[in-house]
Amino acid sequence: MRYSTCLTIIPFLLALAAGEASAHASLDRAEPRVGNKVASPPRQVTLWFTQKLEPAFSSITVTNAAGERVDTGKPHVSGSQMSIPIRPGGSGTYRVNWRVLSVDAHSTEGNFTFQVGQ
Repeated sequence: MRYSTCLTIIPFLLALAAGEASAHASLDRAEPRVGNKVASPPRQVTLWFTQKLEPAFSSITVTNAAGERVDTGKPHVSGSQMSIPIRPGGSGTYRVNWRVLSVDAHSTEGNFTFQVGQ
């Protein structure tokens, strides 16, 4: 009886361990930093994640204090890093929205803000 119980539990434990090994890509850091205040608008926003990203399924948008999009072009993805150029959009709070698909096929999304101005 114990032997058959072990045979039932082993596949469950292996599946559980595999699930833990393939975690979602989380935002590791950003430039400008999350919640930071910078004197002038940056030329680009760069995000680093905890896993490599699938370029075709990863996106980023940046809006200024008026809610206008200031990102230009397509995001550039290289490994676990994603960046996008932005045009100056004045002072105030900028919002960065991101959505990524990691190479392990898990999708995550999030957002943060940073301040521009004195």
